Amino acid sequence: MMPDSKLAAKLAGKDFIFTAEYLPEVATITPEKDNFIKSFGTVVTAVNAADNHYGVAMSSLAASIALGRAGIEPVFQIVTRDRNRIAIQSDMLGAAYLGIKNVLCLSGFHQTLIGEPESANVFDIDSVQLIGMVKKMNEGKLLAGKTIKGKFDMLIGAAANPYTRPLELNVMRLAKKVAAGADFIQTQAIFDITLFKQWFEAIRVEGLLNKTAIIAGVLPLKSSLQAKELSEAHTDYIIPDSIVKRLQAAGNEQNQKKEGLAIAAETIKSLKSITGLRGIHILSGGYEDAVSGIIEAAA
Repeated sequence: MMPDSKLAAKLAGKDFIFTAEYLPEVATITPEKDNFIKSFGTVVTAVNAADNHYGVAMSSLAASIALGRAGIEPVFQIVTRDRNRIAIQSDMLGAAYLGIKNVLCLSGFHQTLIGEPESANVFDIDSVQLIGMVKKMNEGKLLAGKTIKGKFDMLIGAAANPYTRPLELNVMRLAKKVAAGADFIQTQAIFDITLFKQWFEAIRVEGLLNKTAIIAGVLPLKSSLQAKELSEAHTDYIIPDSIVKRLQAAGNEQNQKKEGLAIAAETIKSLKSITGLRGIHILSGGYEDAVSGIIEAAA
């Protein structure tokens, strides 16, 4: 039985879906309701509320509630970097009480990569264990066995990096997440379609496409400088030289941003042709107002 969420209902059907990302700010306010709706339009099924993705920001839980109040179904992101299992289960119970129905289980970037090198990490459990913990909570129990009073019902998501090699270990890691209870997988940003297809075919052969829904990540690049910085800072981002050169050739900052949007739309068109892919997750990177335009351009 799937949880009672719009995202769960879409994944249970055959529609090709779009999800997007909202990056909370270092702020105690959120954009007004109309701005949220205008930014994401009506074409996304759900929007992820990032969890201290690039350093300290308003909590994912608060951002999820803000999205819900704006009429947008949230995906509550939670990373194991910052909390032990006690705090995570407490936050999950709170999220369920507040009506949140979707969660994305992540380990999180190391604190040195988000500008917080003096912070201590936690990593009491990893993302696979987190998925298993939420699944157990869906069955009405905490990790220690205590019964949950009331309904706890979450659609469980996880992340995957199609570029991690060796491919066999990559697929094995994904299989563990699926076995632990991941209902859907959102990938890291895809720039190299050929490498993504290799990974996708490997998980098809493994039979994982029948057990979970794969949603491919697409990131609209703002400049060639951003592309280079991402490649240097994160091995998650394999950006072909052809894309960097294309951005450079566009000229000034404004033109490079437009070219980045065009590249994102073209990437979506290519990905949509892959049989078995269930959707696209637009990693807005704080560029939320571009989401609707990218989807329209990729139609």
